[in-house]
Amino acid sequence: MSLKKRALTGLFWSTLEQFGNQIIGFIISIILARLLLPAEFGLLAMVAVVIAIGNILIHSGLTQSLIRSGDVDNRDYSTVFYFNLFGSIFIYGLTYALAPIIADFFGQPELIAILRVLGITFIIGAFSAIQSTRLNKMMDFKTQMIVSTPSMIIGGVSGILLAFYGYGVWSLVYSRIIQSTASTAQLWFHSKWQPLLVFDRERFKKHFGFGFKLMLSGIIDTIFMNAYTIIIGKFFAASQVGFYYKADGVRMLPVRSLSQIVTKITFPLFAEVQNNNAQLKSIYQRIMQMVLFFVAPTLIILGVLGEPLFRFLYTEKWLPAVPYFQILCVGGILYPIHSYNLQILNVKGKSGLFLKLEIIKKVLLSIVILISFQYGVFGLLYGSIIVSFLSFFINSHYSGKFIDYPAWEQVKELSPVLLIAMLSGVLVYVTDILMIKNDAIDLFRLLIGGLIGVTSFLLIAQIFKLSIFKELKTIVLKRK
Repeated sequence: MSLKKRALTGLFWSTLEQFGNQIIGFIISIILARLLLPAEFGLLAMVAVVIAIGNILIHSGLTQSLIRSGDVDNRDYSTVFYFNLFGSIFIYGLTYALAPIIADFFGQPELIAILRVLGITFIIGAFSAIQSTRLNKMMDFKTQMIVSTPSMIIGGVSGILLAFYGYGVWSLVYSRIIQSTASTAQLWFHSKWQPLLVFDRERFKKHFGFGFKLMLSGIIDTIFMNAYTIIIGKFFAASQVGFYYKADGVRMLPVRSLSQIVTKITFPLFAEVQNNNAQLKSIYQRIMQMVLFFVAPTLIILGVLGEPLFRFLYTEKWLPAVPYFQILCVGGILYPIHSYNLQILNVKGKSGLFLKLEIIKKVLLSIVILISFQYGVFGLLYGSIIVSFLSFFINSHYSGKFIDYPAWEQVKELSPVLLIAMLSGVLVYVTDILMIKNDAIDLFRLLIGGLIGVTSFLLIAQIFKLSIFKELKTIVLKRK
């Protein structure tokens, strides 16, 4: 199968998987948010930081090395499998021992039991990491969809039933464990891969040499990405963490959906053309513009309609999350661009530079947090926007050197999409103000506002003959 055909086939199944799972996950989150309190989501958010760091330590970037390398065989896969498995047992033991200290840091005694139970997912996930990696490398996203969708449904339904019967935050914990178990069992059944009884030290050194730097980058990135959760959890009430957690989750829903779809395709795709800079730049340009074409108007329109959106979906108790959500939407626009810039460094094998950039950005983030913290939660959120824009210029400057695509050129090509999206947002805002004056119900405000936003964005893009819009129309309207 040709590279183009593999990419298109992978894109189809990846899109189907991501949108299907996001819709299912979104419905589940709505039901759980109506059954549970913001403080209970806040407790899970505090634990999620620790779990994320643990998963990075377990995988150590080795799975990314397997995807990037072109000459891997079963010895490579088996070696990484055993490292992940024994590493997960060690990390779980460490988490179990540190649980009281972590709970004391947040001032939440309930976190001790939650961490010790949820940490079991480290070991469960380690059993299927290689199966998932092999499917990614082969761009077999059809099998991944067959696995992930039923797993999410099983875990989600379990969580809803437990929440209905009053299990509180434990309904979220057990839901994660059940989903992870279901996913691992299915991956073993569908992948047909089993490890050899071998651990090759030379191959481990090879993958660990590349992945170790990515692991350090991942740990730093995870800590600082969750810096706001950590700080809010330390100095504010658990309900505030819950509001932030939900606002960030809704903000990231469209961003992560599209980013994960494209990222699954782009990393192995970039890896195959890593030595052809002209082709790599061409693919990167089109993907970046295409992603922003969907992300920018979506976040801006949702941000404008934040109040009716949260009240309609989650009820009045979640309205304090609305201003959090609106601020976060601004910073989220550049999120996928960060990811693709850094992918260029990875496929070029520049994991050392990747780590260096992560350290530089985190120093900047620390400075911004120290300054903005004195202004409370909203100071922190506005500071996150500043960090997002600074990070874009740092990432694009260095990655652009490898494919002759400097930051100023990226800004020049992205600006028309951003300006049109902002103009559409203004039209939605004016329309919504008129509907508020007429006491329109939330569902009506969402439908009319969304329709005005999408229609105006597409119409303006057509009037100004936006290049990426023309290309998308060609793809959609193309006849075989």
